[in-house]
Amino acid sequence: MDGVFAARAALCKRTFRFGVMCCLMSVLAGLAIARPALARTLEVGPGRALTGPLEAAAAARDGDRVVFDPGVYRECAIWNASHLTLEARLAPATMNRTVMTQSIVTGPVCGGRALFYFVGNDILVRGLSFQHARDDGHNGAGILMEGANLTVENSEFQDNEDGILTGGPANSVVRVRRSVFIGNGSCLGSCAHALYVGARIARLEVLGCVFFDTRVGHDIKSRARMTVARDNRIEDGPNGTSSYLIELPDGGDAEIVNNLLRKGVNSDNKEVAISIGIESSHNPTHSLDIRGNRFISDLPDPVRFVRNSTTTPARLANNTLIGHVIPLEGPGTVE
Repeated sequence: MDGVFAARAALCKRTFRFGVMCCLMSVLAGLAIARPALARTLEVGPGRALTGPLEAAAAARDGDRVVFDPGVYRECAIWNASHLTLEARLAPATMNRTVMTQSIVTGPVCGGRALFYFVGNDILVRGLSFQHARDDGHNGAGILMEGANLTVENSEFQDNEDGILTGGPANSVVRVRRSVFIGNGSCLGSCAHALYVGARIARLEVLGCVFFDTRVGHDIKSRARMTVARDNRIEDGPNGTSSYLIELPDGGDAEIVNNLLRKGVNSDNKEVAISIGIESSHNPTHSLDIRGNRFISDLPDPVRFVRNSTTTPARLANNTLIGHVIPLEGPGTVE
């Protein structure tokens, strides 16, 4: 009798294991079947079924990858789907102040706002060029992000009123890497900037980018609770008229590290290069770390490298300052 019970117990054990294994295999098979249906690759270009951004945005579903053939796309698009990857088929080559892109978006803006207007969340843009964005309020953007989380890589923004303009929820993160901003900005209406991150989002990262020849507005304006600017080149050049090179108007934590910064003779703001907390103290400020930068002023009168209007001491260390420069105005230390 004991042997019968043991045999039955062993059979039950094997059956249980088999059932669990079958269940797991069924789930994995279902995922394998479902993945292609959820994550498609949409090809866009002359001669394809999708000839431009407008058709691609209408067809896109969550998780899709949209690949643009080389060409000039003279139409805008509003993207409602989330978890999208939008990229050029041919990877661009980044030169000194130029991204050699072959997939260019230009023309009228959509929604009276932007060339690419993102409503969905979690967007990746790679290798595209956005040029000549204009709207009636002089605030037209190459990219406008209203959802959460945007990453832009190896892309170019040229001659737009706003290069990138973002809002988004409080947990949103914006990352801009190895991209070039040339000749963006406007103050004909409300001021527009090369890169403007608003709405006190969680974090902005600007890494390895070039900003050149910005018009009147700021090169980087961030209302994020944390702003990281590292390994960038931000300069006016002989014709640029930018105001601040970097502005954090509502305070917030900052890491401004290993950048080359240069204020030109035609700057619209001849007093300050980096401004922190000049408008409000909405963002809690715990740490202001500004180190390893090289700042050059071409102006004859004194320029403040950093103006800190928060009550949190800024730490300036190992910065190289060339020209008639005052290192710091406001609380902090200079090493």
